[in-house]
Amino acid sequence: MEFWSAKAQSLSPYTPGEQPRIKGLVKLNTNECPLPPSPRAIHAMRDAANDALRLYPDPESLALREALARYHGLRAENVFVGNGSDEVLAHVFVALLKHEKPLLFPDVTYSFYPVWAQLYDIAFQTVALDDSMRLRVDDYRRNAAGAIVFANPNAPTGVALSRDEVAQMLAQHADIPVVVDEAYVDFGGETAVPLIAAHSNLLVVRTFSKSRALAGLRVGYALGQPSLIDALTRVKNCFNSYPLGQIAQAGAIASVEDDSYFQASVTTIISERENMTAQLRELGFDILPSSANFIFARHRTAKGGELARALRDRAVLVRHFNAPRIEDYLRITIGTAEQTSKLVAALREIFV
Repeated sequence: MEFWSAKAQSLSPYTPGEQPRIKGLVKLNTNECPLPPSPRAIHAMRDAANDALRLYPDPESLALREALARYHGLRAENVFVGNGSDEVLAHVFVALLKHEKPLLFPDVTYSFYPVWAQLYDIAFQTVALDDSMRLRVDDYRRNAAGAIVFANPNAPTGVALSRDEVAQMLAQHADIPVVVDEAYVDFGGETAVPLIAAHSNLLVVRTFSKSRALAGLRVGYALGQPSLIDALTRVKNCFNSYPLGQIAQAGAIASVEDDSYFQASVTTIISERENMTAQLRELGFDILPSSANFIFARHRTAKGGELARALRDRAVLVRHFNAPRIEDYLRITIGTAEQTSKLVAALREIFV
C-alpha cells in the first residue's frame, strides 16, 4: 500500500459472487443463465474471428445500437452500449448522478451502487424498503434529492415495481435524473422503456448477461433521450473510446435478432423458478415474489449464513449477504431442473 493513492486506500470494493472451480458443483450464486446462448450468436462470433480483428472496432457500435433501437422501437441516438451494464452504470454515475443534492437508492439493493458513489465522491442517502421488501415510490418524495437510481426488479430481492409505479416516480421527480436498472426485467417485470418518449429524465439500463446468456461476453446498454445518451458518450470517450470489440458486437447483434430463441429461454427459466419456489416452500422457506432469474428465500427456523455454509459443504453454492435486514435470506439463482433437484436434496439432508 506504500504507493497507493488516498482514494485507493479509502475504497471498499464490490465483492462479486464466488467463482470456484469445483467439479460437480451446483452453482446457483451469480445469476448466470443455466441455458446456452443463441446458436446464432455463437455462429456470428465465430464468423467475426477473422483477419479484421487487426483493426479497431467501430467506436460508435452503430450496427449494434441500430439493432437494439429496432428491438425497442427507438432510434440509434437513444442507445448507448458498453462492457456490461456495470461499465454502463459506472459511466451513468459520473455523467448523470453526481449533483450537489444526494443521490437516492434503496437500502437493500445492488451493492455496487454505494461502491460507485464512494469511488466518484457522490453524496448519497438510502431509502428503506418497506417490511415486505418493496420499494415505496412515495418514500422518495424528498426535497433534497439530486438523482435516483434503483433496480427493477430489485436485486437481491427480485421484487418488481409496475410500469405505472415507475411513471409515478418519474412524475414526482421530473427535474432530476431517474435511472432504472433493468438487469432482470425480462423474467417477469414491466420495462420502463415505453416511458422514455414522455420523460426526458429517464434512463433505462439493460444487460446481455442474464436473459441472453452472454455474461462472458460483457455487453450492456442504456436507453434514453439523446441528451442523456450524449452525456454517457462524452464520459465514455474520456475513458475508453473503443469499449466493445468486434466479436462482442457481432454476438450481441445476432442474439437480439434471434427473438424466438430468447423468448423460449426466458419461458423455461420462469417455469423453473415456479418449480423451485414451490419445492422450497414445502421445506419451510418464505420466498419473496420474484420477477427475476433468482429467488430470495428465508427459512422459518434456520439461519441464512449457516444454511449457505451447509449447502456449500454439499457442493451447492448460493449467495448469502451478511448485511442488515437480509442476513437470514439466501439468493438462489434459477438453474436447470436437475440443479433444482440437487438443491432440494441437499436441503432435505440438512434438515433431517
